[in-house]
Amino acid sequence: MEPLDVYLFAVPAFTLAMLVEAFVGAGTAGLGGGYEARDTKASLGMGTVSLLWSAGADALIVLGAGFLVQLAPWRVPEDAWWGWALAFVAVDLCFYVIHRAHHEVRLLWCSHVNHHSSQRYNLSTALRQSWTEHYTSIPFFLVLALLGFSPLLITVSFAFNLLYQFAVHTERVRTLGPLEWVMNTPSHHRVHHGANVRYLDRNYAGVFIVWDRLFGSFEPEREPVTYGLVKNIDSYNLFYIAFHEWAAMLKAVRRAGSPREAWHAVFGRPGWSADGSTLTAPQMQAALARESAGQPTLERQSA
Repeated sequence: MEPLDVYLFAVPAFTLAMLVEAFVGAGTAGLGGGYEARDTKASLGMGTVSLLWSAGADALIVLGAGFLVQLAPWRVPEDAWWGWALAFVAVDLCFYVIHRAHHEVRLLWCSHVNHHSSQRYNLSTALRQSWTEHYTSIPFFLVLALLGFSPLLITVSFAFNLLYQFAVHTERVRTLGPLEWVMNTPSHHRVHHGANVRYLDRNYAGVFIVWDRLFGSFEPEREPVTYGLVKNIDSYNLFYIAFHEWAAMLKAVRRAGSPREAWHAVFGRPGWSADGSTLTAPQMQAALARESAGQPTLERQSA
């Protein structure tokens, strides 16, 4: 089985699920979970190009992992159920690391930001995939090869990981009860797509939310979610959606007043600025915490 086979097999199921969700949600177009023609078209367009373009990244992973796995001191078996189970868990942990890095390093955020650019949250949003993120993720996956996971274990496990994530992009499922403690769920992932300050850079999980609970990035869904970016792009042009943050980063580098500023413009957190005109997620959350505690905010402290 190849990753592309998994994706193509899922297309009819994805299409049916979106039709059902849109039908069930008819009359709620004003809500974040409602479908809107231009937004849905943009998401599907991004996903179609990503599916075709990411085949090259899969090929590079297969080639690179095929070489590096030969250097591993042991091999995880492909003919044992526990080998596949171990690979699925290892790939999910790897995805957590990849996902977190793509939120905390601006160079990587340029590849991931488009997935958050929709101000709606429905199953079509899951298909608003990056055209470059598969390539910026390659080094992370190659580490798994050095741990003894074959290209087949890595790529197929990741394909099923992404299939699971499709289902969490919905407002129609409010809670999954006890599973909320272990699995990534629609509730957890709604938080991840929130532009609310307290929700920024939270719940990176692919399948298992336990990684967020272990590494301090978990946030429960408490307040209504405002979907989108802190500064929304309000565009349905596919090329603008895909590359607007790359252009913004290069502009920031050109305007940098020192090598330090140029470094932060590329490898710092998204939102970093030398003069404080824009803030990173931790800075905004710290300001919110001070405000909630009745302490001076950043603006009042600098006044």
